[in-house]
Formats: sequence, C-alpha cells, structure tokens
Amino acid sequence: MHSGIFRVRQLFISLFFLLSLALLLLRLFYIQVIKQNFYYKIANEQHIVSTEIQPRRGAIYDRNMQVLALNINSDSVFANAREVNDKEAVAGKLSRILNLDRKYILERLSRDKGFIWIKRKITPRESDEIKALKIKGIELIEESKRVYPDRTLACHILGAVNIDNNGLEGVENIYNRYLKGASGWLISTRDAKRKLLESYQFEFIPPKNGMNLVLTIDEVIQSIAERELRRAFEKHNAKAASIVVMDPRTGAILALANLPNFDLNDLNKRDPESLRNRAINDFYEPGSIFKVVTASALIEEGLVRLGDRVFCENGEWKAGAKILHDVHPYGTLTFREVIEKSSNIGTVKFARLLGPEKMYKYIKAFGFTDRTGIDLPGEVVGINRPVEKWSKVSMNAIPMGQEVTVTAIQLAAAISIIANNGFYVKPRIVKEIVDESGEVVKSFPPIIERKIITPKTAVYMRHILNGVVENGTGRKAKVEEFRVGGKTGTAQKVENGTYSHSKFIASFIGFAPMEKPILAVAVSVDQPRPVYYGGDVAAPVFKGVVGETLKYLNTRGLKAI
Repeated sequence: MHSGIFRVRQLFISLFFLLSLALLLLRLFYIQVIKQNFYYKIANEQHIVSTEIQPRRGAIYDRNMQVLALNINSDSVFANAREVNDKEAVAGKLSRILNLDRKYILERLSRDKGFIWIKRKITPRESDEIKALKIKGIELIEESKRVYPDRTLACHILGAVNIDNNGLEGVENIYNRYLKGASGWLISTRDAKRKLLESYQFEFIPPKNGMNLVLTIDEVIQSIAERELRRAFEKHNAKAASIVVMDPRTGAILALANLPNFDLNDLNKRDPESLRNRAINDFYEPGSIFKVVTASALIEEGLVRLGDRVFCENGEWKAGAKILHDVHPYGTLTFREVIEKSSNIGTVKFARLLGPEKMYKYIKAFGFTDRTGIDLPGEVVGINRPVEKWSKVSMNAIPMGQEVTVTAIQLAAAISIIANNGFYVKPRIVKEIVDESGEVVKSFPPIIERKIITPKTAVYMRHILNGVVENGTGRKAKVEEFRVGGKTGTAQKVENGTYSHSKFIASFIGFAPMEKPILAVAVSVDQPRPVYYGGDVAAPVFKGVVGETLKYLNTRGLKAI
C-alpha cells in the first residue's frame, strides 16, 4: 500500500516538473521569439545612446566683414538628481554661484530623473566655481552660445535667439534656416554604469554648421548714427527716436537704429519699450516733410515753375471749414520759397492745382501705400485712404502731411527717389549669404522697381531742398565741406481723434552730397521737449551723421555697396 502511494506521489512530482519545464520553455519561446523585438528595443534604449551634436550657428557680419554676431563654446549645468546627496545643501551652493532661486534648484533636484537642466550657457567664472565644488551628480556639458561683441549695436536689426539658438527676432529670425545649420548624431554604447564606451560607436553623423550672413550695414556708420541719435534723444528728453541711413543708388541700408534699445547679450533686462523696431514697426503723420511729395508732383506734372508766386495770407487763412496757419507770417512767396520756409498755406494753395486724384497718384508712386518689403520682420504700412474716402478738407491737410501716415523706412526710400534721379530702389538689409569656406550661396542685388519722376524733376527738387538747408527751416542740417539737401517736419500727434498741442514728432529727411547723392537719411524723434521743431531737433542729427559718414566714406573711396 505504501509503495502504491509512493508511486503516485512520484508520478505527481514528475508531472509537476514536466509541466513546469514545459511552461518555462513556452515562456522562453515567447520572450526570445515572439517578443524578441520588444525586449531588443528595451535593451537598446538602456545601452544604445543617441547623442545630438549641435551645429555652430552661422556668424553675422557687416558689409566689411566685421563680426556682429557669433557663437562661442559655453558650459551648461545639469544634474543626475538620483545621485545628488544632501539636496538642500547643494541647492544652496548652486544658488549662490548661479544666481538662481534656491527653491527653484531644490525643486529640480527633488525630481526622480537621471538628467535635468539646472542652468544653461553659464559664464566661465560660474563654470570654474561649479567644477571646484566637485559635487556628485552635478555635471557640466559644453554647448554653443550666441554672443554679440558690440552688445547694443544694431540690436533691432540683428534681433535675438533663444536658448536653443533658434532665431526669434530681426535677421536672426528671418534668415534662421540659413544660420541654424543641421544637427549631427553620435550613436554609441554605454555600460551598466551608464558610461559611454568609445570603442563601441556604431555611427557618427557630423553636424552641418550654419551659413554666414553678410549685411549691408556698415559698423562704423551704424555707430555714428546711434551716437548722434542718442545725443538728440537725451538732449530733448524724447520718448523714442529712429534713424535710417540708406544708399539711394542701391537700396542698401547702411545704418538703422532706434531708441530706446537693448543689450543683445542680456535679453532678460529688456523692457517692452525697447523691443520695437520703430523704423519699420511704427507709423505716424509726417508733417511738412511730406511737402517733398507735393512739390515733386507739381513740378513733374508741369503745373508750377520755381519762380511762380503765391500770397501766403500773412500766416492765417480760412480754407473752407479749416483755418490754416504758418509758424511765421509770410506775404507773397515764390514756389521755391514756399518749400524752403515750409509754408502750409502756400503749399496747400499750390496743391489745389493738382487735385485729389493726382495727389493720391504720387502718394502711391512714392511708396506710402505699400510696405517697402525690407527683409526685417514686422514691417507695417500706414493708413492712407483712397481718394473716394477723402473728406472735403483732405486737400487742405494731405499736401502738408496730415491725414497720411508713414514709416521711417518709407521716408528713407522716398527721399532716395529724389537722390536717385527719380528711381525707386527697394530697401534691403542683407548683402549675401556665404558658407564656411566663404563661397557665396545667395546674393541680394539691388532692385530698381520703378521710375517715379524724371531726372529733371529730381534735379529741381534737389536744388529746392538744398535751399531748405541753406536758406530755410533746415539750416541746422548744413554740413561743412559738403552741399546737402533736405526737408524738416514737425507733426502734431493725434490723441483721441484730435491733434495734441503738447506732443509732437520732429523729423528730417535729406540726402548728400547734393550733386551725386550717396546717402539718404530719415530721422524722427518722438515727443521731444520742450523744443520740438524738426529743424531744431532732427536736423542736427542729420548733420552729425552725414558729416562724419561722408568723411569716413571718402577715406574708403566712396565705395558703392
């Protein structure tokens, strides 16, 4: 009986082990055959590492190959939070060195992660102090950091990049696809301690560095323009200011600046007022500088001669429902004197010879109803109504620069028409894109879009505008050693639908030298005080910029762009 029970138990145990073996074999088959790809993927994720290798972002140069933006190597701090002991103490030490909130660092160190950023692209001093601590779990990795050697110079042109070197503003944004380059990859193996095994690298795909951008601006002219603009900005307690310096023959922007500005290397300290590229983002009523368009139209249409005379009503004239005033009372003036002395009454009386349709024709022809198309982000176009939406008094306002709006870049392009014998040239900020070896990948040649006025009209206008500087409202724009021309403007700002009597925009547009202009300049100063006339505020900026720039260009043989 006992032997029978023993045999039953022996059989039961044998069956149990056979069944267990069968189950194990089935499980092994399931894992190694059916789920092979699944577990192979997990193993690869644990031991095969794909490391992205960032490309070097392309540099930005001025037209003479002076560096405006480049990338340098910089350390970034990361943590393997699982390995950091005494997180409170470590957070305190890092907070002191990196100038970060201790709670912020502690929160990151408290996460159950093997990799977490603490601070990216730190200074060399911060890097040295971190290395000296030798904290387990706190490591440094080298990244590429964007730097701007001249800090604030041309900040609204250059723009900015984010922490990952992607362009956010300015040419950094517009040409990001050229500047950024393409990432590379290193596929390698690591051991159980997560250490890379250099002898087991599977594949290396090198990064493709970004291309370089060559701008039309000149670092020297840009510096001159920014300095002179700041002098006026501070002297006259202005809210804001802009300047555009352009080669009227080619459309190349030699300088473009706005105030307030910002430090390209310290974006965290920017305030909203400093961000706008006012030269292309803001529009405003131009005031008397718009008389350049009116005068050009009258001469081009053959409706006036320079010696034609008009009575300027001794400074006050009721034109329909509107009373026009001149700053100074004038009697009878010639057409040339009307522009030189900036008589509103004389300008409007002459403009009646044009009529609304022809007036609007030249507003459109001079480019004030369209964007210039300059390769910078955010360009706006002013509000300039078609003739059918003009009121009964529009022809008393528009010829002297009211009821129309413009941008500084449009003004620079418009005065360039006078300087360039009647031809409109599209403004441009980029000269060419070159690769690492210096080969030109893409060039941006001048684009002469259309003829606006005849060369004869342009010559007449240059002489009239030279008279503005020699004898009229623009005397403070006069440049020693060179003959120049230009027009002043003082425009009341519109607030709540009415013209302000305390807030003005002072402006000046001009060209130099008079005979063969190579510079066209537009200056606008927003809310200068207490002095606010364009001839007192903006004209001296033109004088300072043009005088020094022409001397500088003379030393370079008046090189064309």
